[in-house]
Amino acid sequence: MASQESAEARAEGNTAAQGEAPRHIVKRADGTDVEIVTFPPGDPENPRNWPLWRKWSIVIAIVFIDLTVSFVASGFSPASAKFAKDFNVSSEVATLGLSMTVLGFALGPMTLAPLSEYYGRSPIYITSYGIFLFFVLGTALVKNLAGFLVLRFLSGWFCAVTIANFGGTIADLFEPHATGIPMSVFLWAATVGSPFGYFLFSFIAQYCDSWRDVFWALLGICGGFWLIMTATLKETRHSILLLRRAARERKERGTDAIDVPDSMKQRGPRELFKNALLRPFRFLFTEAIIIFGALYNGYLYGLSFLFNGAFSLVFGTGGHGFGTVGVGLCFLGIVVGISFGPFTNLWQEHYYQRRIAAMGGRNVPEARVQLGKVAAVVFPISLFWFSWTTYKSVHFIVPIIASAFWGWSFYTLILMTYTYTEDSYKVFSASALAGLGLIRNIAGAGFPLFAEQMFKHEGYQWAGSILAFLAILLVPIPFILDSYGRALRLRSPWAQQHMDDLTEEETTSGLNKPVSSA
Repeated sequence: MASQESAEARAEGNTAAQGEAPRHIVKRADGTDVEIVTFPPGDPENPRNWPLWRKWSIVIAIVFIDLTVSFVASGFSPASAKFAKDFNVSSEVATLGLSMTVLGFALGPMTLAPLSEYYGRSPIYITSYGIFLFFVLGTALVKNLAGFLVLRFLSGWFCAVTIANFGGTIADLFEPHATGIPMSVFLWAATVGSPFGYFLFSFIAQYCDSWRDVFWALLGICGGFWLIMTATLKETRHSILLLRRAARERKERGTDAIDVPDSMKQRGPRELFKNALLRPFRFLFTEAIIIFGALYNGYLYGLSFLFNGAFSLVFGTGGHGFGTVGVGLCFLGIVVGISFGPFTNLWQEHYYQRRIAAMGGRNVPEARVQLGKVAAVVFPISLFWFSWTTYKSVHFIVPIIASAFWGWSFYTLILMTYTYTEDSYKVFSASALAGLGLIRNIAGAGFPLFAEQMFKHEGYQWAGSILAFLAILLVPIPFILDSYGRALRLRSPWAQQHMDDLTEEETTSGLNKPVSSA
């Protein structure tokens, strides 16, 4: 129900006692009064006021689901040789089983994220992931290559629901300056899933007769986590909860003069999907912060899936001579490095909170990049280290240790780009992160397709060195964000709206006009 809030009405709005819904009286376009329902301080229905155990039970349940998202992609890689033999295709064609899934990750959030505005986050999590389980079942039974690839793409599309909604879920549950720890846990699952998935499913690939057993195992694991999520989730989206409250009170009080704030109202499907599909591209082409983040996200995630093929060459029968399980065990170096990341992030979070306190609680995204500057330097060093220790004469543990440092830098840089983007764009962060996710997963789909040819034709040492040289080009990014990030945010019509440290001159300069949050 449309309403226009006048300045006079806002000034005259009155708030009920604590524990009751605030009552702001505003004027409709036709001149009649309407009460606006919002969350009062301490409202137990506000997800940010829920007990910590409830918040973290939801976070952990979805983290398990997010972990399986990468399992779905990388879990197939150890069995790709059996798949290629069964379908009589080349290893490059078999790699499409990985790439098509990751391509689904890129496109799925564009449709799944907008749906949560209409139906809420909880139904979309449960329904989308439930549909995904049917596609996993189909993949285990499919008899032809085309059907297999289509099912893999659709599996990626529907299980990408965590990519689409988890950032919003964290924002629903935690105050803006308290999202660092839950975001670090979420991104641990998002980054560790690929190497850990390869390790886990390498046992099935080696000791089971068919590649189909991988998908039966996936169905069991994912189905179990889906049941846990279904039993745990509660609706967290603030707009949905307030719309329900307004509808309930209209019914109880027998009046239609009760509504939610304009920012909480549901938009039309056309407008909703237009923004979901077009704004991420606009951010990618016009926002320097998003361009920087996309470069890191794309390159790092591309490498994480490229390693599925590269490790098979370096540590497999053509390298150190390990079997499928042996290659899978080699991925534990990356797993350990990534898993060390959340612990080092405690220092980063402590630094961030100190900077926020020093600024009187104002928004300082640049406080998120300090550890990222270290990781930016470690990133190419770890790749050079890995590359030039891949000789058979060098003990296999040496490149594995190098991969652990790569894993730590991978995690730390991804966390930096996500938290910096979230803090900079706030209400627009869904579109901003969608742009990062699109590039990240397109790169993740493309990189594995040339991994084998690159490492065979250039040699392991020079192939890895090429990757390291490209990583050097990205080193300046966190340093630029630290030194010039505020200036970049000031020039952005979206980020500037969330700057609470503007000088009077910057406020009145008219550098940017406000843009709609729709």
